[in-house]
Amino acid sequence: MCRCTKLLLVFTLCVSTFSSAESKFPGVGRAATAAEIAAWDIDVRPDLKGLPKGSGSVSKGQEIWEAKCASCHGTFGESNEVFTPIIGGTTAADIKSGRVKALLEPVARTTFMKVSSISTLWDYINRAMPWNAPKSLSTDEVYAVLAYMLNLADIVSADFVLNEKSMHDVQERLPNRNGKMKYDGLWNLRGKGDVQNIACMKDCKIDIGIASALPEFAQNTHGNLAEQQRGVRSVRGAEIAKPENAMALVIATKSNCMACHDIDKKRVGPSYREIAARYSGDAGAEFKLSEKVKKGGGGVWGAIPMPANAINDDDLRAVVKWVLTGAPD
Repeated sequence: MCRCTKLLLVFTLCVSTFSSAESKFPGVGRAATAAEIAAWDIDVRPDLKGLPKGSGSVSKGQEIWEAKCASCHGTFGESNEVFTPIIGGTTAADIKSGRVKALLEPVARTTFMKVSSISTLWDYINRAMPWNAPKSLSTDEVYAVLAYMLNLADIVSADFVLNEKSMHDVQERLPNRNGKMKYDGLWNLRGKGDVQNIACMKDCKIDIGIASALPEFAQNTHGNLAEQQRGVRSVRGAEIAKPENAMALVIATKSNCMACHDIDKKRVGPSYREIAARYSGDAGAEFKLSEKVKKGGGGVWGAIPMPANAINDDDLRAVVKWVLTGAPD
């Protein structure tokens, strides 16, 4: 039984429980409506059960891609410094065999090298894309975007139209459709696990030395590590930044600012130190930058627009002040 089916079963049991509770305890709970159940029942299974009716062409998908997807994923799915590539690394031989040969080598891996079920891509696009407006694509637009991706990966032709029926044919052409492995220990409670460990019960030698550590260049990526540790027993997190600077970095990270910006190098948008240099000496810089973050916009640093950010005023003030001072450690 797949995870989504289990969730639906639990949801159905909850509905039954609420119905019983309503009769025994008036005013406590109620049965879910058909519309409420339908809103949750949107999963698409690996066997493609659950796919809604609809269709989308490669050409229509290209229009949507250029308008809503290319800024993050590149015109041809090559992506950028923030997101990993979607297209590439597969061959006609892979499509024929259903196993991507390049996965046997230590190379960068794209989405189409790894994915084994076309339903995974359809379901994820439907639920989570575009990044700044998830679930805003219509059913036909999801089919169209996926059709364009499949064409970029040389799986379908440029005149292909993807729909709930042709998805079955596409599944049979996925380059890594036969690449999924099943570990018996994860499914069979009596099966042999994929790792082995011998439990020590007496005179055990325990080495608690540090086995790994973040390289210096990565230490500030997610703020002050010491502040992020649970206050249980001893804490080994390193103090790597001043508290106020670390907090600003944490806020910027949780508010998705770091997805497009870096402290000292350009990503999708300019680095924070480039921004600080441009606004240096501008008395109204804090207000201008705050408005830009809240309302979004484009044209100042290039063609890629920045989406509006619903960050609260206190957090916004902390991040903007930190950026304007050069995003110090």
